[in-house]
Amino acid sequence: MATPDSTTRRVAKRLKALRLDRDLTQADIAEKAKMSTNYYAKIERGEVRPSVDIYERLAKALKVTASDIFPF
Repeated sequence: MATPDSTTRRVAKRLKALRLDRDLTQADIAEKAKMSTNYYAKIERGEVRPSVDIYERLAKALKVTASDIFPF
């Protein structure tokens, strides 16, 4: 079973991969999700554990579903 920290890191890597697949910058996603670029960068590095609301905004910004972000 994954620990919370390893889960956070897995999700962070998944978000980065989804962003790069779409040729978007961290600033692009942050703007679309209505958050600072600095905060989004922390999410991608696995330094923070966002709320469900934040993940919903990120999914919308990336034009994916939550299951695309959490594929496990």
